[in-house]
Amino acid sequence: MSELTFGEKLILARKQLGLYQYQMADKLGVHPNSIWKYEQGEGKPQAAVVRMFEIFCEQNNIRFDQYEHRDTEKSKAMKIVLAEKVSPATLAVLASEPEWKILTHDDVAKLSGKLPEALADADALVVRSAVQVDDALLEHAPKLRVIGRAGVGVDNIDTGAATRRGIVVMNTPGANAVAVAELTIGLMLALARKLPQANSSTHAGKWDKKNLQGLELRGKTLGILGLGRIGLEVAKRARAFGMELAAHDPFVSAAIAREAGIKLVSLEELFATSDYLTLHVGLTPQTAGIINERTLATMKKGVRIFNCARGELIEDAALLAALQSGQVAGAALDVFTNEPLKESPYFNLPNVILTPHIAGSTDEAQEAIGIQLARQVREYLKLGVVQNAVNVASLTHEEYLQLAPFIELAGRLGSFLSQAIPRNPVSARLESIHLTYAGSIAEGKTDLIRNAAIAGLLSHTENVNRINATSVAQELGIRIHEEKRESTRGGAANVLSITVHDPTGANKAAGTVLHESLPRLLAFDGMDIEAPLEGSLLVCRNLDVPGVIGNIGTVLGQQGVNIANFALGRQRNRESGVEGPLKAMAVVQVDSPVTPEVLDAVAKIPNLLQVRLVELR
Repeated sequence: MSELTFGEKLILARKQLGLYQYQMADKLGVHPNSIWKYEQGEGKPQAAVVRMFEIFCEQNNIRFDQYEHRDTEKSKAMKIVLAEKVSPATLAVLASEPEWKILTHDDVAKLSGKLPEALADADALVVRSAVQVDDALLEHAPKLRVIGRAGVGVDNIDTGAATRRGIVVMNTPGANAVAVAELTIGLMLALARKLPQANSSTHAGKWDKKNLQGLELRGKTLGILGLGRIGLEVAKRARAFGMELAAHDPFVSAAIAREAGIKLVSLEELFATSDYLTLHVGLTPQTAGIINERTLATMKKGVRIFNCARGELIEDAALLAALQSGQVAGAALDVFTNEPLKESPYFNLPNVILTPHIAGSTDEAQEAIGIQLARQVREYLKLGVVQNAVNVASLTHEEYLQLAPFIELAGRLGSFLSQAIPRNPVSARLESIHLTYAGSIAEGKTDLIRNAAIAGLLSHTENVNRINATSVAQELGIRIHEEKRESTRGGAANVLSITVHDPTGANKAAGTVLHESLPRLLAFDGMDIEAPLEGSLLVCRNLDVPGVIGNIGTVLGQQGVNIANFALGRQRNRESGVEGPLKAMAVVQVDSPVTPEVLDAVAKIPNLLQVRLVELR
């Protein structure tokens, strides 16, 4: 067994005790940002911090034995292709895995078949912006599992083709947070102190102090729209200037805002009270054009607006009019709806600072982006942790640890249904899949749970996995429905139910996870039945009459098959208009391989209606 990193132990300890990062920081006597960095694998904790953590774990009876990574998992051979140049630090992250083969940009250039040849047996591909990763290129990469983009934009990657092939596409938002935050503060100072005018007039030989009197940031209210990592980094720096901080972000908890000294307010209050307004949200249908004629009219007269996020957040005509009328005293823009900016009415306004999308363009930011991407690729290949993916739901390491047992449950439950349902060629085509999440899992990200269930159901289909499962189902014309509800089943806090519809009717199975890691069947075919979802299972449908259970055991014994677990279920109510005995079910887990001869022998048992072999490995 190999040791978990300090950051991984922090995540697991916080998970077990339900602590926020700021709460763990308080326990260890460090700044909350230190906890974030440790968990990201950045920085080395001091010996005193490590000892404090060890004492904390001892006091709270926290152990990590069950989470340790096996050496066999870490030593699995992988091939990584770096199609463009990366920094030595980025290369070092991947090269730290001794069994991994790394092909650099220079190595690829020496191959006669260039990049297509390099990808023939590659597990991961890392690019920046120059390499075009299209469907034709992916034809040469049958084993590829992940494409990493060192940067934010993925315009050079055919994400649709990647998804169809089951390949995760990752980018690296947030790695340039400090660079963007520093430029934002720099633009605020430049606008407040009229630095562009002071620079140009002094270069022109003028000493124009009288017309260059500016304003201080101290005591002004900074409104931050979007409190992600960049917004928080801006807040940290603005607080050092003595600014009052307000923010609007419906997805950020009050605890995080309080930790950063920020007052969470409504969007209306943010606009009405801000002296300086900075934008740090992504582009969505809700945020597109959020700075418009109506919202500008609600702002404090003389507000100054800063945009280092997305140009589409601002309706340019409305901002232009507000700048000219004095409603907005000034603006600094680093991003634009159409780039590069060739013509613009902003060019003629002295109270507007324009920069060519350079917020993230620092040496340090580019280094951080490469290192972050290398870590993301490594975590995915080693542990299955999906971070910053653009074609599948992203999970932090902590979220993955919480959901991993249910992702596994979903795959096994889907596979169980696929194998246990009696089908003939006419009725084999699924029409729809309905998934119901009950309990706390319904509150989290369920995309990978859904995909795992679909992949299990379609396991007979070639090249389907947890990344492309939904896409494959849609191509097959299968409708997908999802429902989330509070837990309704007595003993199980979290229950996943899968119902499939085909031309002959519907079939349903439900399952849960016991002891944080054991997938368990709870119900099937309308009967409550608890059975392990692993190994070789014989699913027997029979009439509920004496002798069937005993005969199953007898026949398996005669065939030399040992029974590991025997689960029973029965109908609660008689079907309308059906006479005779009720129906029952047995799910028998066996240790030995089940041959066709064993199945034939079991199928001949009197009053046994059907037997199906389900293999879950």
